[in-house]
Amino acid sequence: MFFYIDWYYILLVTPAVIFSIWASSRVNSTYKRYSSQYSRRGITAEAACRKVLDENGCGSVQIVRVQGHLTDHYDPRQNIIRLSDAVYGSTSTAAIGVACHEAGHAIQYAQNYGPIKFRAAIVNITNIGSQLSIPLILLGILFSASGQIWVNIAYIGVALFGLCVVFQLVTLPTEYNASHRAIAALESSAILDADEIEGSRKVLNAAALTYVAALSVTVMQFLRLLLLVGRRGNRD
Repeated sequence: MFFYIDWYYILLVTPAVIFSIWASSRVNSTYKRYSSQYSRRGITAEAACRKVLDENGCGSVQIVRVQGHLTDHYDPRQNIIRLSDAVYGSTSTAAIGVACHEAGHAIQYAQNYGPIKFRAAIVNITNIGSQLSIPLILLGILFSASGQIWVNIAYIGVALFGLCVVFQLVTLPTEYNASHRAIAALESSAILDADEIEGSRKVLNAAALTYVAALSVTVMQFLRLLLLVGRRGNRD
């Protein structure tokens, strides 16, 4: 029986996947650690989020509660921040940091922050590209012996997958900027004391690292696909 070993995956993608798993584990452990550090003022994450929004001219943004663990996000289409059960009513520095991070995203949209506007503009085409990329690559490789046109189709699939890399690249500054806005707001509004803010900062830094890990996986996967198609094209 013939066994195919994908060395490109082993050498390129596997280390990035391991990094991603580590980053995910780190954000969970960091959040757990600071979820037991409570605000001395007893302010809830929802109230802190509301305060940050109001002080930055985003009073129209609604805040609602949703189920799940760390499912917090800002929905620009409905202008709503959704905070998870573990975050919404919590007074921990971890929860407050997460909630204010989402407020940071709402402020980005309100102030027409360039990267987040660009990300929103390409999200639909990126989704389409990610769905078409692998089928085109597989078809192109499968029928590459039939002619160069199939190799070109495979390259088109790789290019479409490259849209995911662009999307991840744009996501990084939006996430770091939202965290920066959150920490700055916590400092200026005196929602947390200096030592408490450090807890929020560590949680947000750990969360940001997951986006770095996601980018690394996507980039390595892109390089793998490019090399696979290139090798097939050279053979034929």
